[in-house]
Amino acid sequence: MTKKKPVYGRILLKLGGEAIAGPQGFGIDPKRAEDLSCEIQRVLDLGVQTAIVIGAGNLWRGRDGIERGMEQATADYMGMLGTVMNSMALMDALERSGIVTRVMSALEMRAVAEPYIRRRAIRHLEKGRVVILGGGTGNPYFSTDTAAALRAMEIEANILIKATRVDGVYEADPEKDPHAKRFDHLTYIDALNRRLEVMDSTAISLCMDNELPIIVLSMWKMDNLIKAVVGDSVGTLINDRP
Repeated sequence: MTKKKPVYGRILLKLGGEAIAGPQGFGIDPKRAEDLSCEIQRVLDLGVQTAIVIGAGNLWRGRDGIERGMEQATADYMGMLGTVMNSMALMDALERSGIVTRVMSALEMRAVAEPYIRRRAIRHLEKGRVVILGGGTGNPYFSTDTAAALRAMEIEANILIKATRVDGVYEADPEKDPHAKRFDHLTYIDALNRRLEVMDSTAISLCMDNELPIIVLSMWKMDNLIKAVVGDSVGTLINDRP
């Protein structure tokens, strides 16, 4: 384990649903969730307070429903429910690893999650608990990226770390174009103007307005998360510095 000290005291980690998906990219794989919990444990061991927002693409893709005539609000609410399912699966893996975890949901469902209350979430973090924030923003028409940016602001996180399948932001999809250039750094305006689709424009604009830096990295490369937390160069950094 690295001996470096963390440069961020509180982070918000944004995960896609594929982070705990099965081999085909769908469903929930408890082994993947366990592997993820090991990486999170390393961050906690450095004393870094950790909140998590997880998507639901492994369970439901609202775009597919909308393309077949479903109302967007209905599709979005289904996605929010999916995020709570993923939150519960990740909580189970974390707690089996001995990490005290709380799931808080923007959609009220007291039998399985605490209602999201900003001050209570901060209190959990201060006590060293991992807080998983499910249910998106609680409103349709907003992505989990936007939910992550909003919650990061509310809990006063020092940075938003978005973990993806690729190791940063590229000028084109690296899975389709192997020669696509990777950016080590982008300004918020660059990310918006280039329409790189690393995060939706609402999320990036919210981070820009509140000067919250973003790091985009691959969760599947060992040590990436811990490197980001201690300030090593990894992935793509998005902030207001040219």
